[in-house]
Amino acid sequence: MTKKLMLGLGGTVDYEIRWDSAVLESLVAQYSVTAAELDARLPITSERDLLVALLAFVRDGVGGERFVASSDIVEQFAARFSTEITLGGTCVRAAIAMEALNIPATVHLVSIDDNVRRLLPESTRYISSAQEDSLDPHLIVQFGEGASVVAGDIAIRSPHPNRVIFTNDPPNRELRLSDELGAELSNTDVFMFSGFNVIQEPGVLTQRLTSIRRHMNHLPDSAIVFYEDAGYHVPELSFRVRDALIDIIDVYSMNEDEMQAYLGRRVDLLDAHQLHLDLVQLHALIPARVLVVHTKYWSIALGDRPHNYAHALRGGVVMASTRYVYGDGFTAADYARVEAFPTSTAGTAVALELAATFGASAVTVPGLQLDTLTPTTIGLGDTFVGGFVAALAR
Repeated sequence: MTKKLMLGLGGTVDYEIRWDSAVLESLVAQYSVTAAELDARLPITSERDLLVALLAFVRDGVGGERFVASSDIVEQFAARFSTEITLGGTCVRAAIAMEALNIPATVHLVSIDDNVRRLLPESTRYISSAQEDSLDPHLIVQFGEGASVVAGDIAIRSPHPNRVIFTNDPPNRELRLSDELGAELSNTDVFMFSGFNVIQEPGVLTQRLTSIRRHMNHLPDSAIVFYEDAGYHVPELSFRVRDALIDIIDVYSMNEDEMQAYLGRRVDLLDAHQLHLDLVQLHALIPARVLVVHTKYWSIALGDRPHNYAHALRGGVVMASTRYVYGDGFTAADYARVEAFPTSTAGTAVALELAATFGASAVTVPGLQLDTLTPTTIGLGDTFVGGFVAALAR
């Protein structure tokens, strides 16, 4: 019997810009930006602020998501580059990934326009809380390892490939839920949701958390509930979400950026001894039934009977790796090819050591050996989620 998969809570329209060092160097000169100013946490109220924050991310080779004061800033910056319009949001990108394996899903949207209608897979049903069409694009900047900007006293070269998201999206910031959600959940086998990270008003967040619990009361007792964390625009609100929902979440998932945000420090993803201590601390902060952390080197499920999710972890790793190598539009044949790739030497070493240290309380899956000159770093976490849920469905 086909399982019903419900994915929420909001999708986006993304402007993916093509990396162009010359454009960025021109902007550095135009705005007289200096190396001492680079700061990824700078409030973004202008195009100059966006540039300063972006260069800090590139310098450190890390990804993240930042709020901008106006969508006009996104439009202004994107207009300087070659730009592709795609669909984003964890639930939508996960559904697109699952479509490649012919696994249909229903998504919950909070905004809609002709871009969404045109680009959403035909097999993907949707419900929406939107009362009218709207467009508030997310700017996504992808950069490869070695991406460089040299201008003035700035000379940076990214040590790792990654991506940064800049957004001002009122529908997702409001995250209103459709009245249809409860009825849709009544016969759902897997419910994956994300999106609270964009909310900035505590009062709005309280209302949405109350609402989501009410809708989730309709879930069958056998349903699996999967929550994907994300970069919170107001970091302290993440703990309010944890406290309100952790008792009804089966799998609480995040990537390495979110893990580091919770721990408040950089983490060496290849130091297995320190990682054990870090993950124990993280699980104390997020005492979920099963805590999942997915990274470029390894992924782990930690908690109560984590081996029940070993196949899902593997599915997430393979799906994200397929997108990394083949980008948008990858196929089931691409997935099968990547599934046969060898595991990475570094990732395998860490995974084995973590498995030995944690014993039966964890299951670890190493990353794959991925060699490509044109990696896709956009949407890898969302695609991991799609692979994880697809494995549960299969």
